[in-house]
Amino acid sequence: MPELTVAAGLACGLMELAVSKGASRTMLAERAGIAGEDIDDQDKRVPFANYVALMRAGKELTNDPALALHFGETNDLSQISIVGLLGFASATMADALMQLNRYGRLVIEFDGPRDRFRVSRRSTGLWIVDTRENPNDFPELTESTFARMICGPRQFGVTQLAKVVHVTHAAPAYRAEYERILGAPVVFDSGENAILVDDAWMNHRIALQPRYVFGILSEHADALLKSLENSKSVRGRVESLLMPILHTGDASMDMIAGRLGLSRQTLLRRLKAEGTTFEKVLDELRRQLALGYLGGKKVSVNETAYLVGFSEPAAFSRAFKRWTGTSPRRMRDSGVGRASIA
Repeated sequence: MPELTVAAGLACGLMELAVSKGASRTMLAERAGIAGEDIDDQDKRVPFANYVALMRAGKELTNDPALALHFGETNDLSQISIVGLLGFASATMADALMQLNRYGRLVIEFDGPRDRFRVSRRSTGLWIVDTRENPNDFPELTESTFARMICGPRQFGVTQLAKVVHVTHAAPAYRAEYERILGAPVVFDSGENAILVDDAWMNHRIALQPRYVFGILSEHADALLKSLENSKSVRGRVESLLMPILHTGDASMDMIAGRLGLSRQTLLRRLKAEGTTFEKVLDELRRQLALGYLGGKKVSVNETAYLVGFSEPAAFSRAFKRWTGTSPRRMRDSGVGRASIA
């Protein structure tokens, strides 16, 4: 199973809170195994296990067992992730929740279905249910998430989103902080992690940013999400290893399997499970790169052939005609190659 990760911005925000509460930055970094360069860009990724270690170290070094609740209460998601910015640009609270579901893995990956939150309308009202599979392994994530979901919208004028909060873990010694921060009764040892929300707030208008900003942010978030998903798929990992060695002409399946720590047969089987083969991945990567090079008109046809791993220009021309139905020289002259990348 691929390693779960969190956005570096989230880890950075937690570290800054712990430091502001008296924890030593050096000790936090050592205990969590997180160096400064690991979190210098909020779009970088930090292993989930290191984030857990950071949270646990922060609680101990600050002597604040409710640190996760305080993190969710005080930390503005828009300062640490594009997902928060999308919330600011969403039309309504319901739209903001939709964006949280769509892009939430950019903030933190989790064990469970693709959508972390399920909206369930019951006789008791509208519930937002957290679908993580093993929430009690790290209940601090439930604490920080629910605190952020309830406290964050207050800056949009949503005075009290939650009516009742259910959590699956046992009541801690600091349970009074739950009701102070969440502003609602909390049921511990429940069968689910869920918030009963005041339905009237779901259509509350937000739109603190112009609509065109939402489009720009969505486009960037989609690119980040695609990059994250590619890093998890075998195909994506194969492509990332092929990119820097294509020009050598030595992009063999055996070499890539070795770099992945897999046998040739295991790599073959895993690619098949994703509906592809090594040859298809290599061929498609060459096609995309060739179109990009020729569309940019900065390299010649012969140079493009070399860059995508063909030792003979004639072989490249044959492959290019198979890909596009035309010659690489004609494609370069037309200047449409870059727009044809898909």
